[in-house]
Amino acid sequence: MGLYIEARIRADLDDLWTRTQDPSQHQRWDLRFTRIHYLPRAEGEPQRFRYATRVLPGLTVAGTGVSAGERERPDGTRTSALRFSSPHPLSLLAEGSGYWRYIPDSEGVTFLTGYDYRPRWGRLGKVADRLLFRPLIGWATAWSFDRLRLWLERGITPERALRNWLAELLVRALVVTVGCTGLGQERFLRLFGPLAASLAYVWPLLLAVAISLALFMSPLPGTPAARRCLRQPPARVRAPRVLRTLETPR
Repeated sequence: MGLYIEARIRADLDDLWTRTQDPSQHQRWDLRFTRIHYLPRAEGEPQRFRYATRVLPGLTVAGTGVSAGERERPDGTRTSALRFSSPHPLSLLAEGSGYWRYIPDSEGVTFLTGYDYRPRWGRLGKVADRLLFRPLIGWATAWSFDRLRLWLERGITPERALRNWLAELLVRALVVTVGCTGLGQERFLRLFGPLAASLAYVWPLLLAVAISLALFMSPLPGTPAARRCLRQPPARVRAPRVLRTLETPR
């Protein structure tokens, strides 16, 4: 698989399974999807679904998929696999496949995914995918996994987690902007009266420290962060066998 994301979640396996397999809950935490809707199916058949992703305001790309899961495995793990495709001409993802694995132990669950896809738009699409889209979707997946972790471990809803992330991003951006432009510097220094002249000498150093903290400080505990997830498999991994039973939807 081309992309791999792994998160360690201290939660009950059944709770994690529900948050990831129920479309109404899945679409709340996964940044890659705006809507997920299961289609009717006969007993014993794989689950078919429709999905939609809002790329820009007023622009939504949609596609279809098929999934199957193994809820009870002899080793206590669980697996879910899917194949998907999108006929939308503005969707860079033409078709793809992936899986989720749930590996429980006494302290929680290791939740991981591996997936890959075929981009459209020919050579231009391949270049855009390699340079921009693949890194972006890898980041979005890892960020979403940590958002899910916060929901299960700390009770921080996906909506609140997004607000936390936006607020922290805004504060960091303001610190960098003020630090780089010196906006309001003179007015701030005047507050220190006679010490203003002495403080002016160390002010550039203080600004450099503030900018460094804004750029490199770890996110707050209640803010989702892609960096908390493992992005490379610790060993060579194989896609689950159930994935081979699924046909790409058309």
